This record gives sequence, structure tokens and C-alpha cells, in this order.
Amino acid sequence: MNKSAIRIATLALFSMAVASGPMLASKAFAAGSDTPSSPPASDSTKSKKKGDKSSSIEDPKFLAAYRTAYTTIYDRGDYATAIEQLKALHREDVADVVNLIGYSYRKLGNYEASKQYYEQALADDPNHVRTWQYYGLWQLEQGNREQAQYHLDKVAQLAGTNSAEYRSLAAALEKQPGTGLVY
Repeated sequence: MNKSAIRIATLALFSMAVASGPMLASKAFAAGSDTPSSPPASDSTKSKKKGDKSSSIEDPKFLAAYRTAYTTIYDRGDYATAIEQLKALHREDVADVVNLIGYSYRKLGNYEASKQYYEQALADDPNHVRTWQYYGLWQLEQGNREQAQYHLDKVAQLAGTNSAEYRSLAAALEKQPGTGLVY
């Protein structure tokens, strides 16, 4: 192959990678990560509290604070501190934030507060895969296997049966009740 053919092939591959990047990134964000996804566009008149000066989710200060809370949860297991950190963001219109508050309350055993936050996250973003997964795990912890199955079906619809969220919830559902679920 001559040099110009190699350059054209390289450029074509690079262009395809750049074009597919946003599609891949949006799936990861919907599933939950250390970078929150934007609130879905809505026709409703939901707005921030009057006088709320909190930054957009693209703001580096917000992202740093969110990642700190994320690390507090998943690396340190300090759920009470993470709740404080997440609430201090004043962004309960972002499903990722609200879901992590619900997750933290669940890990602390406060199931009523956890349920409220999971339901708020789904109101903010009805297609938030990680919330469907975590709320399904909540349902299992409450002994609601049929509801957990409903959540699993929703995860399959949104993210597919090969997603980590689906596999996690499916594995928990496969365990016999009373065997001490760990997730």
C-alpha cells in the first residue's frame, strides 16, 4: 500500500472512532459512573429552587465534588459522609446524584429514605439504568421478588441483558431468599 492509501485508511478509522464516541459515552453515563449525566430534557416546568446558584453538571467544581462523593461511597464505604457530600451539591434534579443518595441510605439500612430517593431519581430520569438496578436490589432486600423481576425486565429493556446492571440484578435474583445477598 502506498502512503496516501494508509493515511486515508487511518483517517477513516479515526473518523469512525470519533463519531461513535458520543454514543458509547452516553450509555456509560446512563448506567452510572463517576461522571453524572445531564438531566433529561423535559417539557415540565421543573426548575431549581429560587436563588439556587449551583453550577451545571459540566462545572469542574461540581464534577470534582461529585467524584469525591462517588469515591466516598465505592472506595471508602462511608455512606453517611457521602450523603452529606451529595446533598451539598444541591442538584437533586440529577438522577445520578439522587440515586447515589438512595444507594447510600440503603447501605445504611434506612430503606424508607432509600425508596424515596430511588423514586425521585426515576422521576428525574425514567430511563436511569443504575436506579432501576439499585431499586431492584432494594426490592430483593425487602422480599419483593416479583418487583425485583419487574426492575430486571426494565434494565433489560434499557441496557440489554449483557449490561453489568442486568447481570448484577439477575445474579441477585438467582440466589435463594434468605441466603444473605451481598451487593
